[in-house]
Amino acid sequence: MKKDFTPEDELLFLALGGSGEIGMNVNLYGCRGQWLMVDLGMTFSGDEYPGVDLVFADLDFIEERAVDLIGVVLTHAHEDHIGAVPYFAQELGVPLYATPFTAELVRRKLIEAGIENQIELNVIEREHGSFHLGPFEITYIPLAHSIAEGNALQIETPYGRVFHTGDWKLDDDPLVGIPATEEELTEIGDEGVLALVCDSTNVFNSAPSGSESVVYQGLLEEVKRWAGRRVVVTTFASNVARLQTLGHVAEETGRALCIAGRSLDRIIEVAQMNGYLRHFPPMVDFDTAMGLPRGEVLILATGGQGEPRAALARMAEDNHPIGLVHGDVVLFSSRQIPGNELAIGRVQNLLAERGIEMVTDRQSDIHVSGHPGRPELEALYGWLRPEILVPVHGEMRHMQEQARLGRASGIPKAVVQKNGDIVRLAPGEPGKLAQVRAGRLVLDGDIIVPADGEAIVTRRRLARDGMLIVALDEQRNPQVHGFGLPLDEDYAEFVAEAERDVTDALRRLKGPKARDREEVAEAARLAARRAAQRWSGKKPQTRVILAGDRA
Repeated sequence: MKKDFTPEDELLFLALGGSGEIGMNVNLYGCRGQWLMVDLGMTFSGDEYPGVDLVFADLDFIEERAVDLIGVVLTHAHEDHIGAVPYFAQELGVPLYATPFTAELVRRKLIEAGIENQIELNVIEREHGSFHLGPFEITYIPLAHSIAEGNALQIETPYGRVFHTGDWKLDDDPLVGIPATEEELTEIGDEGVLALVCDSTNVFNSAPSGSESVVYQGLLEEVKRWAGRRVVVTTFASNVARLQTLGHVAEETGRALCIAGRSLDRIIEVAQMNGYLRHFPPMVDFDTAMGLPRGEVLILATGGQGEPRAALARMAEDNHPIGLVHGDVVLFSSRQIPGNELAIGRVQNLLAERGIEMVTDRQSDIHVSGHPGRPELEALYGWLRPEILVPVHGEMRHMQEQARLGRASGIPKAVVQKNGDIVRLAPGEPGKLAQVRAGRLVLDGDIIVPADGEAIVTRRRLARDGMLIVALDEQRNPQVHGFGLPLDEDYAEFVAEAERDVTDALRRLKGPKARDREEVAEAARLAARRAAQRWSGKKPQTRVILAGDRA
């Protein structure tokens, strides 16, 4: 590897996102002067980024080397693997590769962004489709997951084969798609696997994730149990297998199916375009659903993660065409994503307050994960028998635990890396070579900015401490305005004292300092801020506006 991190006669791996966290997956493979990107995902913002919805990996490393990037290969269509595509594909300027279902969802994102004609999107056949990119030969290997066309990538290189799992699980009875069999995976292992780059999400789960067929039985029994009640089921919109399950459940229980949520509409349309959900029952609109007897309708709704604008939240607030009343039932056929507990709890509390019953996956077999538990990981290790294990798609505790599990299962070497670590897989002893920048970017309004930039840092401070504005007229008389300070009852008294403090501070300035606008502004700022701290215990962001300043 050259000093500028150009890969030479070697095979390198670098995660810019998704290692040390769950979500925002961006992985790079480097070989003979070229880089291959696998997935280009995003994550959703939390309280640490006020006013921000979307978070991306900082791609500065590969953007500086875009001339050496030969393509972006997408494993599947979850947002944490494709969500950043419309924001960065044009700048990267390389072709995209995906199987049909994923490609159609990506195409719609590109259309929405107005860049469909600027991006080359290559559709690869869904079962074992292969293609060459530079020194890499890539083959899609279908694996079960909680979305149609979940795929691993078999990446042939001059230095050996990499098996990049993407998101996966084992399912002996999948309702959508035909995943690779034990025999097929064993054959891949027989041919030799240099490195297994593997999903770590559920490594602490001692049991297998379970089959979608188990969920079918659980949901069927649950819906039957609530005969005569209006039943809403909320699930991840992208889980095509779950949608197929719920279609069967609706038919088995004699209920009409109603869809509430635009993302569900989109996924159903794209799935049917690509040959899935062929036997999905006809759907009824909101008016028809509300006109049916309560026990004759099954509603599929978005919002199981507590999203405030999603259908379920609006139903909970009684602000949706589908009305719920005391005794109706909501089934949460989804897992609670870490970080969403408060949002989910808010929706559930609103439902509970109105006497609406709820059932979650902790009470009934109505959800299974799309990621492998320990027995599934151990099975894959045994079939592939890699020389090296590289855990990804997890927090550090998940990846360290998978490394321990892999070594205990007989894998000779494991490399625990994090975003920004350049790892040499071959030749020679595998290990970390260098650390490069791997920060975060956020979509702030319509602009992508650094997550640690001044705008976000200032906004975080404003949220914590509030704001003061001190306006000085031509005679240096102050007017103090506070925002977000906990002084509702004492606000007038605080303002009066703060203005006196500013006046006194300005009077103490003598000579040249009294005529220096910067000295005047700083003296006023400190005096007002100290008054605010004295009254409230807060250190608000404070700005001084002098007469003649531009607003």
